[in-house]
Amino acid sequence: MNNVQLIGRMTKDVDMKYTQNGNAVATFTLAVNRPFKNNQGSQDADFIRCQVWRKPAENTAQYCRKGSQVGVTGRIQTRSFEGQDGKTVFITEVVADHVEFLDTRNQNGQGNQSNPNNQSRPQNNPYQSQGVPVDVNDDDLPF
Repeated sequence: MNNVQLIGRMTKDVDMKYTQNGNAVATFTLAVNRPFKNNQGSQDADFIRCQVWRKPAENTAQYCRKGSQVGVTGRIQTRSFEGQDGKTVFITEVVADHVEFLDTRNQNGQGNQSNPNNQSRPQNNPYQSQGVPVDVNDDDLPF
């Protein structure tokens, strides 16, 4: 099984390219905090190279920037090539099947209503901050 799930922040803007066949490919590096603190009491991060293809790549390049928080689901892939010095270079990266945009702000720091991953989220929750339980009949539950 080869399945990866990450949440982190982009370290720089997305690098968007197109293949000769016209397929979009976006690459970015994700800074993912480690779940523990180091000896100095601060939290270290791992910097993980990610790649996403086709329409998700175009959406990621359009809506995400340096500092954007995203969730990535995909798989780990390794590849190698011969460098300019003649030595073999190995690369390990995450090939993303899905990129979830976790920030709702755009470049101006304002809410981004056109974010396709957040369209189904309700804007006004009538039960938010009420502090009282909601009365639901057991017959109304789907399970």
